[in-house]
Amino acid sequence: MEIIAKISKGSKMDQIYIPKNRTSFAIGNYVIVKPLETEKIIKKPYFYGVKNVELVKLRMIEEVFSIIEKKIVNYDNIIITGSFLDNGFKFNDIDILIISNEKPVDISKDVEERTGIKVHLILLDNKSLMRGISIDPLYKIMLSKCVSKKRIILNVKKEINYKILDLHLLKSKILLDNFDILNGNEKYYLIRNMVAIYLFIKNKIISKDKVDDEIKKMFKLSDINEIKENILNKKEFLKKYKKMYNKTFDLIMDGIKNGAK
Repeated sequence: MEIIAKISKGSKMDQIYIPKNRTSFAIGNYVIVKPLETEKIIKKPYFYGVKNVELVKLRMIEEVFSIIEKKIVNYDNIIITGSFLDNGFKFNDIDILIISNEKPVDISKDVEERTGIKVHLILLDNKSLMRGISIDPLYKIMLSKCVSKKRIILNVKKEINYKILDLHLLKSKILLDNFDILNGNEKYYLIRNMVAIYLFIKNKIISKDKVDDEIKKMFKLSDINEIKENILNKKEFLKKYKKMYNKTFDLIMDGIKNGAK
């Protein structure tokens, strides 16, 4: 355990105050005091939309950052996102987004060998990331809850490209014809994709929590895990889903007919 404290000026002796609530450094222990500048400071990652991350996950994140930095020297950012950051350990893999203008290097095998977790790796240059954020609501969801090596600065103007949204929405049509063979996580992804597109067109705030709340409201669910655990009422759900899909599709067609991109 390490405690960073500041030297305070006292009347007879200068002093350092440390919190009483600590797991080490009992009264009577001898400790070493030295300037912080002599130590190599590990910069803490930046958290966005993440309230609590288990200690073991934090160590995995630091390990991932370390592995990538050894393989890719020049990068703009390293971002961890996806279900790995949700509470608990029900995730299937760890989503890693590497922003770099260098030639892509696949570090998936290195990370999997060191952490024992499957990797979903996305390699993008900064220009592609900014473009994705401006036109694709799923990028907004991805970055609304993430942990990054460097600070994320987004100053992107939203652009509704109805033709691209039409292609993205087509993915969600799979659910209507393949409900029985899709697992809970696959269904959740397709539902989230459709709802995010709908909110994007309606100019609503896009974040993981906002989309999840909208999904529960649209389909009258008490918990989003009803989807992930694959316990939906097929007949009732598909009726609502088809109605919502058609509503979103009509919004996109209206945009295309009105001459929007």
